Amino acid sequence: MYLTTDKKKEIFGKHGKSDTDTGSAEGQVALFTYRINHLSGHLKRNHKDYATERSLVLLVGKRKALLDYLKKKDINRYRAIIAELGLRK
Repeated sequence: MYLTTDKKKEIFGKHGKSDTDTGSAEGQVALFTYRINHLSGHLKRNHKDYATERSLVLLVGKRKALLDYLKKKDINRYRAIIAELGLRK
């Protein structure tokens, strides 16, 4: 499954301020989460795809850095995006 422009607009519209707001931390975290979930599914079927595995690790690191930034900057926005995406239990 390829990430289309329409899907990106949908993700940014749902989690960002608007569908063209690609710079907000919440929108980026949501996009990274979508991509992480997609790559995880791919790796379940293709466990020897090490290039994808590396990409997944890099994406998880980027998402963690953005979440750390958001936690430091505004704890309420951090808690909202965590609850919305269901990242922590």
